[in-house]
Amino acid sequence: MMRSRTTAPTNATDATPVPPVAPAATTTGAAPRLASQALGYLMVGGLAAVVDIGLFHLLSQRLNSLLLPAIASFVVAAVVNYSLSSLWVYRRQWRSLRRATLFFMLACVGLCINAGATWWLGSTLPIAPTLAKIGGVATAFVANFLMNTFIVFRAED
Repeated sequence: MMRSRTTAPTNATDATPVPPVAPAATTTGAAPRLASQALGYLMVGGLAAVVDIGLFHLLSQRLNSLLLPAIASFVVAAVVNYSLSSLWVYRRQWRSLRRATLFFMLACVGLCINAGATWWLGSTLPIAPTLAKIGGVATAFVANFLMNTFIVFRAED
């Protein structure tokens, strides 16, 4: 007897319905997709870091200041990161006020993680400040990727 896709098969011994089995493709695609997103996010984040550092360098020389260029370069880099992450990494519409607001709020959380990890590494380990900063950036990268993947660009959107 052929089973129909619209009705659940029955168990021959007690005639109770047996739930249909989900196709294997729905569960096996998650890990490769996550790895692909992580690689894409690494490239987009790297580009955003270049924008952040480059713009900071240009502005700090012209304005003879550190705080304003740091804030301005962070905001521009976050816009670059959001735009490219939306379109290329997560393949979502970038014109979502809710998603953009959430992204920027979590980017500020990532900035705090970066600064906190940099401070903690630099003050507790006998390493150069630049190595502490690299550790802070790496820690924030992981946190930002997870927040963006599972909160900002979650699959249900």
